[in-house]
Amino acid sequence: MKTIEERLRVLEDIEEIRKLKARYAAACDDNYNADAIAALFTEDAVWDGGSLGKADGRAAIRKFFSRAAEFFPFAIHNVMNPIIEVEGDRATAQWYLLQPATMAKGNQAVWLAAVYHDEYVRHDGRWMFKRLAVTSHFLTPYEEGWARKPFV
Repeated sequence: MKTIEERLRVLEDIEEIRKLKARYAAACDDNYNADAIAALFTEDAVWDGGSLGKADGRAAIRKFFSRAAEFFPFAIHNVMNPIIEVEGDRATAQWYLLQPATMAKGNQAVWLAAVYHDEYVRHDGRWMFKRLAVTSHFLTPYEEGWARKPFV
C-alpha cells in the first residue's frame, strides 16, 4: 500500500501533466507558437499526427509547427476527459480533442475530433512530452458536419 506522501505525489504529478497539456493547447491556439510548443517536448520526443504529419525530435517539432498556421490559421484545442497514469518519472495519458478550426485552403471552417495518446517523462524536475500521438476520428467541413462528410 502506498503512503499518503506517495499518493499525494501522484496527484501533484497528475496536476502538473494537466497543466503541461493546457500549455500545449494554449501554444497551439496562439497561432501555433512553435518555440513555446517545442519547449514542452524532450530533445528526442516524437509528435505524431498521423495523416497530419510527424516530427521526430524537438528541432523537427519546432520546424513542423512553424508552418502549421499556414494550414490552420485558427484553431481552438478543447482537450478533455483525461486518463492519466503515473509511474515514477514516467506517465501516459489519453485525452479527447474537439477542435473548431479554419483551414487556410478555401478559408474553410472545420471540425476536428481526435484522441491524443501521450507519453511523458520527468526531466530535470519537470514533466515534458516524450511522445504525442493524435488519432483523428474526423476532420469535416463545418457546413457538412461529421455525419455527412467525415473525411480524415
